[in-house]
Amino acid sequence: MTPAAAFATLLTGLGAGASLIVAIGAQNAYVLRQGLRREHVLPIVLICIVSDAILIAAGVAGIGALIKAAPLALEIVRWAGFAFLILYAAFAAQRAFRPEHLQASNGAGATTLLAAVATCVALTWLNPHVYLDTVLLLGSLSAAHGDPGRWVFGAGAVLASILWFGMLGFGARYLAPVFARPIAWRILDGAIAVLMVVLAVLLVV
Repeated sequence: MTPAAAFATLLTGLGAGASLIVAIGAQNAYVLRQGLRREHVLPIVLICIVSDAILIAAGVAGIGALIKAAPLALEIVRWAGFAFLILYAAFAAQRAFRPEHLQASNGAGATTLLAAVATCVALTWLNPHVYLDTVLLLGSLSAAHGDPGRWVFGAGAVLASILWFGMLGFGARYLAPVFARPIAWRILDGAIAVLMVVLAVLLVV
């Protein structure tokens, strides 16, 4: 594989990964909120990147075909994700009505590291769309590039994850002046609650 071909394949993987990862979803909404609050941003961003890397590698390695053969496993994950999204939507709605929990600083109402990590892991691994996008779709797209091109394609998709979550988590702080007012946090949490419900419904429809 020539360097030019490898670079082109890397860019293809980058574009494919970005087109899926950048889409609005529960995981992105949570990373944005933690970035705005400046709470545990590094571990949250790392969890998202490492999770994507594992799933993309699994897809490139061919596990996507195995999952297609086990539809029951996808159904179990689908309903578990539905339950979690509805529960998280309820928490977000509660925060929207309780301004004392909407401070950007690590004061009263700050999220503990354990709670933040657990929420991020659940939003990532209990979301069937993550498996469909990374394992099945990206895995299928990578197969068209053969060996070793499929791994270069996968590396490009992982690079998209690194760039996106890094910008989303650490770039959110520049929006901090806007969210210095409680009303902005109310709107954000209200929007997150609605988004979670919509995503939960879409999972089972």
